[in-house]
Amino acid sequence: MEPDEADDVRRLLRYEERTAGGLMTSEPVILPPTATIAEALAHVRDPELVPSLAAMVYVCRPPLETPSGRFLGVAHIQRLLREPPSTLVSAVADSDTVSLRPESSLEEVTRLLAAYNLVAAPVVDETHHLLGAVTVDDVLDHLLPQGWREEGVTRGA
Repeated sequence: MEPDEADDVRRLLRYEERTAGGLMTSEPVILPPTATIAEALAHVRDPELVPSLAAMVYVCRPPLETPSGRFLGVAHIQRLLREPPSTLVSAVADSDTVSLRPESSLEEVTRLLAAYNLVAAPVVDETHHLLGAVTVDDVLDHLLPQGWREEGVTRGA
């Protein structure tokens, strides 16, 4: 494991498993407010990116790696697709997005995703710096019984 990857893993291990901090990924798509929609769309087109992480771009002040600079909001993929490519992401970012704290329980995370019909939610610290994002996939992995993937594959075959 590379040293920078090890730092990410150590940071995630500080949180309880069934909390937003323990569930989150530390590698959401983060862009500065000066990025254009064309740049945002280029980032979410990455074939290595899971669909739930490609659903929104997190707009933050530098640094752009977690923990980021100040979290400013999210730009949803649907909104990005509707605007001219030269528009700045800051112009379409939703700054009223509800965010989670790393100590938020699995129940709180689940309720937030369900209440706002989200596929992902930002996790921020007390100074409003982005720490990562929790996806609906992360939540389902903790809610479904162990071995559900293997059972589903077997049943579908």
